[in-house]
Amino acid sequence: MRTLIVAEIDTEKSNELITSGKMPEMMGRMMEQLRPEAAYFYPLNGHRGFTLVVDVDQESALVTTMEPLWMRLGAKVTVTPCMSADELRAGIEKLRG
Repeated sequence: MRTLIVAEIDTEKSNELITSGKMPEMMGRMMEQLRPEAAYFYPLNGHRGFTLVVDVDQESALVTTMEPLWMRLGAKVTVTPCMSADELRAGIEKLRG
């Protein structure tokens, strides 16, 4: 299932990871694990933030996906199922029956 993950990262925790040099490694592991089809990084509510579009094959995968964001980054995370325009069209066609 295509999923939109929006994370607002705790500034203090991310500052610690940046100054210790661990942030690139952590973000690299996250990107390798999730393999997002799109990734955007930006300021969010005065904090560091990002949006990833990922394919979550099983709901249980959300546990291993979200826990590092909460535990290591102290992030506030929103997870939303989403679809492409083609997928939306296919769904609407099914409604027409």
